[in-house]
Amino acid sequence: MSEQQLAEFARTHAWRIPFDTSPRHLAGPGDARHVTHGLAAAGWTRTSDPLSPEIVLSSPDHRYRLDFAPGSGMFAWWRLWAGSTDTEPGWTASFGELVPAEILACFTDALVAPSPNEHSSPLDVADAAGWLLDACRVASSPDGACRLMQRIGDLATWQVEVHDPDRGRHAPRLWHAHFNARTPGHLVSTFVTALADPAPLQRGMHDRTAHYSTVQNPSPLRPEQIVAAHKTRLSTLRAQARAARRQSSKPTTALAPSAAARPAARR
Repeated sequence: MSEQQLAEFARTHAWRIPFDTSPRHLAGPGDARHVTHGLAAAGWTRTSDPLSPEIVLSSPDHRYRLDFAPGSGMFAWWRLWAGSTDTEPGWTASFGELVPAEILACFTDALVAPSPNEHSSPLDVADAAGWLLDACRVASSPDGACRLMQRIGDLATWQVEVHDPDRGRHAPRLWHAHFNARTPGHLVSTFVTALADPAPLQRGMHDRTAHYSTVQNPSPLRPEQIVAAHKTRLSTLRAQARAARRQSSKPTTALAPSAAARPAARR
C-alpha cells in the first residue's frame, strides 16, 4: 500500500459531493478500492499482471486468494478462495457486479480481524435488523428487494439475492452473494450485518446505483472526512495484520522440568 495509491484515492474523492444513498443493497458498487486497499494494508499482494484490468490478490500465507474480474461477463465479478489447513476446510465465496464495495470490504476485513468466540447466525442478524423472516426461514429486506436464504442440500449454502424491487423476486437478479457450506459462519454473519445496517452508503452524484429507486440526499460528511475514515480503517487493518503475524511467529517453548521431575544430582 503506497502513499501514491492513497493520494490517488484522495484525489478521486476530493471533487465528489457525497450523497447518502439508501438502501444499501441498491447503492451500487462504489469504489472497489475499499476492498483492495484494505487487503493491501493487511499485507496481501497482487499476483496478477499489473497491466491487466483483472486483479488477483493473495494473502501473505498464501491461503487466501481474491479475484476481481470487472467486465468479464461472468455472473460473479468477485471470487474468494480459502485453502484448507490442518484444522480448517477450504471454502469459497462469490459476489456479483453490483455488490457494494463497502459491504464486501466488511467481509474481507473480517479475514484479518481475530475470529469472535461467539456470533449470531446470519438469519438472526437479519431478524434483529428488522428484516421479515418467513415460514421457510427466508429473510427479506423491508423493501422486499433483498433476500437471504440457506439452501439445504447435501451441504447447506448461504445465498443473498437482490432483485428489482418493482418486479419482485422473479425478476432478473441485480446482484448476488454466494457462500459455500464451509464458509465460516462468523464471516457470513459479518457480511449480513453490514448489508442490513440501515446507515446509508456514500455515493457521488453520478455514481452508478443498482436501481433508480435508491434514495439519495446530500451527505453531512465532507469528502475529506470520507478519505480520513478510509485511512483510519487501513491503519487498523495494518495493525491487526501485524499483531496476527507476531502471534503466529511466537516460538513454542517447553517449560523447564519441575524440581520433583529433575533427576537427583550425583554425589
